[in-house]
Amino acid sequence: MTAVTVLRNARLVLPDGIRRGDLHIRDARIVPEPASPSVAGASDIPAPAKPAPPSAKDAPPPAELAPPPGEPDRPSTEPAPPSGETAEDAATSEEIDLAGRYVVPGFVDMHVHGGAGASYQGGIEEEARRAAAFHLAAGTTTTIASLVTGDRRELADAVAALADLAADGVLAGVHLEGPYLASERCGAHDPALLRPPDLDEFRKLAALGRGHLRMITLAPELPGALDLVRAAVDAGVIAAVGHTEAPGAVARAAFDAGARVATHLFNAMRPLHHREGGPIAAALTDPRVTVELINDGVHVEPAVARLAFDAAGPGRVALITDAMAAAGMGDGDYRLGVMDVQVRAGRATLAGGTSIAGSTITMADGFRRAVTEVGLPIERAAEAAALVPARALGIDARVGSLEPGKDADLLVLDDDLSVARVMKGGRWL
Repeated sequence: MTAVTVLRNARLVLPDGIRRGDLHIRDARIVPEPASPSVAGASDIPAPAKPAPPSAKDAPPPAELAPPPGEPDRPSTEPAPPSGETAEDAATSEEIDLAGRYVVPGFVDMHVHGGAGASYQGGIEEEARRAAAFHLAAGTTTTIASLVTGDRRELADAVAALADLAADGVLAGVHLEGPYLASERCGAHDPALLRPPDLDEFRKLAALGRGHLRMITLAPELPGALDLVRAAVDAGVIAAVGHTEAPGAVARAAFDAGARVATHLFNAMRPLHHREGGPIAAALTDPRVTVELINDGVHVEPAVARLAFDAAGPGRVALITDAMAAAGMGDGDYRLGVMDVQVRAGRATLAGGTSIAGSTITMADGFRRAVTEVGLPIERAAEAAALVPARALGIDARVGSLEPGKDADLLVLDDDLSVARVMKGGRWL
């Protein structure tokens, strides 16, 4: 018999708004609701711009974890089981009353370096699994592991090792942030390890990735960069513009050559100027481009984040964490690649300097700030945290929204948008 999970009385956060109703899950996927109505009076309800934590007396009761008791022989007036479900299946169903809690799609982080004290950089399996598990527990059900600039051997070994974890389903792929970056905008990358675009090295790395190398960030003004953009496209790897001093014309040339992402918009790139828009204006005005945004309140202030959402329009801003090992660990001293990083009051900077060295947030933090600080509707914040990055990665047929046929990757949120439960592939964590 196939067990069915029914999440009842939920506020389902969909791309076009919020709907009160039920969500049916079978065989690790979301399935259509039964033909007969299961919720009387279901209707769209508005999402609060700044949801307040519920008071103790108003807090919803805990979700029921077991099916409600009932008689073996149900009356014929009971709703029909979901399409394709037998009476025996219905008997094994788990029904959970969410008491009006939000349900959002599992978050998709296309740019993250580590967490829980662990880093993806060394390609060490134990560390990579720990970092991925930390972010999964916080609501990121799909993770792309990002690598900062390293020497040739380090990157080759890390890509090969992380490809094994991607094949096992721990990760959704690998992102090379470098090593073909502008020294003027190197940020937390070791400038001594930066190098010009190298087609032979890239092709070897792509081969080691065995189809799991998903994205590479590069500065398009470097010699040979546009050829590497084209080579990436040919290899099925997303080319991203970032850590760049490129003028707008060069950034536009990269997008015309096939680049489709702007890496952490505003950060580590030539700033916007009214007489030279640079890569920021080029990315925001090109409908083909997805722009990444680190919404931690450190990399980009809320007013500028809102400006980016307004300028790009719906469906083009992808929230990312750019989180490093310190995420979930508190203040202290850490490493990012070969660079020493200090975290003070949650802000990560290079030791002895002022350059920001990634973030310490989770996607749940960035999503919540998008609603409470940036002022986005909940459905648009969820789109930026799930569907937009999934679409940029080409995996939106499986993840990114609560649509029938997609993987049952989802989060249950309380009224204050804190994560109450996480489901991955139809299983609760």
